[in-house]
Amino acid sequence: MVSLDAPAPDFEALTTQGQRLRLSSLRGRPVVLFFFPAAFTPVCTREAKEFGDVLPQLRAAGAEVVGISTDEHQVQCDFAVATGATYPMVGDPEAGIARSYDVVWPLLKRTQRVTFVIDAQGIIRGIFHHELRVGHHVRMVVRAVQALATAAR
Repeated sequence: MVSLDAPAPDFEALTTQGQRLRLSSLRGRPVVLFFFPAAFTPVCTREAKEFGDVLPQLRAAGAEVVGISTDEHQVQCDFAVATGATYPMVGDPEAGIARSYDVVWPLLKRTQRVTFVIDAQGIIRGIFHHELRVGHHVRMVVRAVQALATAAR
């Protein structure tokens, strides 16, 4: 897995909102990049909804949120609609983005449940890996983003 205080690997991908996203284009504000194993599974559905629930808090701290799994683009679009996600999601069916962050489960071609908190300069400042404790996972991410916002003031 990439490490704390390392530059976040850049990528470009089509989002569920129909736009091409280059991670480096989000510089200047924090980014919450959350990898989840598979759309429409119970825990991943809960996680996507919980990130939607805390989106106002994350945006108040200046952060952008992006969800990524190895699902196909259309599956990801359907999942975004089903979960009410107003933040972009990215399908990574070849797992290229996931491999660059070293979050692919060996032999499964699915991602681990890992969230990276990236600062405004593109440096990884938080890594959260909780496969089942989704509520705790999301709360820890919110705290990390709020701490970044406080430190930046």
